Amino acid sequence: MALLHNAELRPSKLELITPWLTRQPWAYAPNGDWQRVAAYRFDDPEGEVGVETMIVSAGEGPELQVALTYRGAPLAGADEWLIGTMDHSALGARWVYDAAGDPVYAQTLAFAIANGEHEAEQYLEENGVRTVVPGTARVQGSGRGADMAPAASVTSTTETTTTTIATAAFTLYLARVVDEPLPADAAETLSGSWGDRDASVALAGYRVN
Repeated sequence: MALLHNAELRPSKLELITPWLTRQPWAYAPNGDWQRVAAYRFDDPEGEVGVETMIVSAGEGPELQVALTYRGAPLAGADEWLIGTMDHSALGARWVYDAAGDPVYAQTLAFAIANGEHEAEQYLEENGVRTVVPGTARVQGSGRGADMAPAASVTSTTETTTTTIATAAFTLYLARVVDEPLPADAAETLSGSWGDRDASVALAGYRVN
């Protein structure tokens, strides 16, 4: 389960990612009028890193996936993946990364795909009482169970609209532009739906190296 906080963020997530989005070759809308459409989260088994993927759009353009990790301290050797920092009124300073460069994201995404998992359930806790917060996107992996090797490090590259995240044991494909096809060698996939979508769309792929 993902613990949410009734907190103030400075800057907001959209304010933080907008300048970064304008520099991405797979993005569009240079005026930066981005809107959040939906989001889904995965659990970090250690409970230290927030893992969230936002679905954003601008105007009539296609929906994009912005995968993020939130950390309480800088990730060593990941400066090129740092989007920025924000102040969280409950947790303090948070370092926000493009998740493609974060091994925790690779591990959680691969586990969800290979084991047929859903997005993490979200809840708020106030005065010792937990309240479930309905999610805005529904995702599920296609796999039926697999042993997962740890992702100690990752190497990520982006070509056109797909980001490839390689570890020693497995490779992931992240569709930056929703509805764009994944590489054919993605043996298992993460699919999802939100809003008025009647059918799931492939969002990420996984294969064993």
